[in-house]
Amino acid sequence: MSVKKIVIASNNPGKLREIGRILEPLGIEAEPQGNFGVPDCPEPHVTFVENCLAKARHASAHTGLPALADDSGICVAALNGAPGVYSARYAGEPKSDERNNQKLVEALRGEADRRAHYYCIMVYVRYPDDPTPIIAEGAWHGEILDEPRGAGGFGYDPYFLVPSLGKTGAELPQDEKNAISHRGQALKRLVERLKEAG
Repeated sequence: MSVKKIVIASNNPGKLREIGRILEPLGIEAEPQGNFGVPDCPEPHVTFVENCLAKARHASAHTGLPALADDSGICVAALNGAPGVYSARYAGEPKSDERNNQKLVEALRGEADRRAHYYCIMVYVRYPDDPTPIIAEGAWHGEILDEPRGAGGFGYDPYFLVPSLGKTGAELPQDEKNAISHRGQALKRLVERLKEAG
């Protein structure tokens, strides 16, 4: 693959860690947009794909590098897909995983249907106005618990139970999580498409 250096359109340490670990063996140097002083991109859209594309184009325009953006969140069946694109700011500003989780547990109090899935979309643009961005997605299904379990992960991971494993996202070792998570799936598919594109 000819790509050697890309900018990641994120400053989220958890995301950067997960993405970096998957790209490193491919010889791709991935730098966060913060290293280039890229300002945050507005995310006014109601779908993950639109916000993700906006972020990728924004980072590429500010750096002159190919850019990879990720937009992800958790979608809860009983809440009609909420918090969805608002996952990071579900409980308002400033962003707080703890307050977001409290709000989610409260919203599901007494609700029998606990199904939820993490969703991730990744967009790669070669340049800001790339007419053929590479897009990949992944979904990770589970259910929401009332009490947190585990000390790893981030976001909603301590409350996100993967029934087939009997563990939450926060109880999984990083490499195991990367192999099965929504972000891991999307990034794997994106890498396959990057290789096909040459």
